[in-house]
Amino acid sequence: MIVMKETATEEDVQAVVEKIEGAGALAHRIRGARVSVIGAIGDVEQDVSVANLGLEGQQGVDRVMPILKPYKLASAQMTHGQRTVLDIGGRKVGGESFALIAGPCTVESREQTMQTARAVADAGATLLRGGAYKPRTSPYAFQGLGQEGLRLLAEAKAETGLPVVTELMDVADLDAVMEVADVVQIGARNMQNYALLAEVGRAGLPVLLKRGLSSTLDELLMAAEYILKEGNPAVMLCERGIRTFENAYRFTLDLMAVPVLKEMTHLPVIVDPSHAAGRRELVTPLSLAAAAVGADGIIVEVHPNPEEAICDGPQQLRTEDFAEYALAVERAAALAGKALSGREPVLA
Repeated sequence: MIVMKETATEEDVQAVVEKIEGAGALAHRIRGARVSVIGAIGDVEQDVSVANLGLEGQQGVDRVMPILKPYKLASAQMTHGQRTVLDIGGRKVGGESFALIAGPCTVESREQTMQTARAVADAGATLLRGGAYKPRTSPYAFQGLGQEGLRLLAEAKAETGLPVVTELMDVADLDAVMEVADVVQIGARNMQNYALLAEVGRAGLPVLLKRGLSSTLDELLMAAEYILKEGNPAVMLCERGIRTFENAYRFTLDLMAVPVLKEMTHLPVIVDPSHAAGRRELVTPLSLAAAAVGADGIIVEVHPNPEEAICDGPQQLRTEDFAEYALAVERAAALAGKALSGREPVLA
């Protein structure tokens, strides 16, 4: 990591970037409030040593700091103490802003999608989630409406103004998803689909990257690195529960991952209580805990008639209960010094 002086000119910065790239390494520039930081990434296997470029004596350079972690761009060191705050359709995610991402597990019909979108928007949700393409354990289960699902999400977005989060499973669907989505979700089962990660990195849309079912935090950050490496800095990490020996519930929600990831990375950290719990009655307490422990947001499933849902009905909140749930989460987030984007903090 090359930290430039406050007095460094644009020409000084560009000269450092050119020297790094001339050595066959990658240069990623981060513009801070007062100084610029340049991440220089070499390939150990190709013996591209950034340390041997003599950048310490370069005009405008303040200091050069090695980043020892294998995830360079995702490392907290890279931003020199600054946390990444994303702006998604005018909604802030990260820093002091808390994102409440809500909507149906899957888009089933126009009535179900629009009713849910209106309910979460009225209750102050930050973004609308909804699956048009669904990864399912059984190949015989409902796989989503595909293009029709995307069309319904676009209609809900147009009416409510909520930015849309939807999952991408196949590169072949990338263009269609990008026409509607404001955030591309990469599901837990695709966390280590490196070709897919690279493609969404090049696409440039913000990415919600879910932690794999049995993945370590280092592996999650290395997956994020595949996206960041392609020049896309807008990545959110999502803890959604991991497999442990416990079988009293679907997954173990690793809430300790939230503060630990805050130490390891500058990227926003989102929590998915719905998929971890698998049971509606557990979603609220897990949500409150996630907000209080410092998560930058929650992604939660909501449905008008969960008993009739095509998939994941038992874990989806009822639209009629969502406003009360949202207020409770907002109060819990206030304990950690956060407020819903665009709103004043509530009293905890």
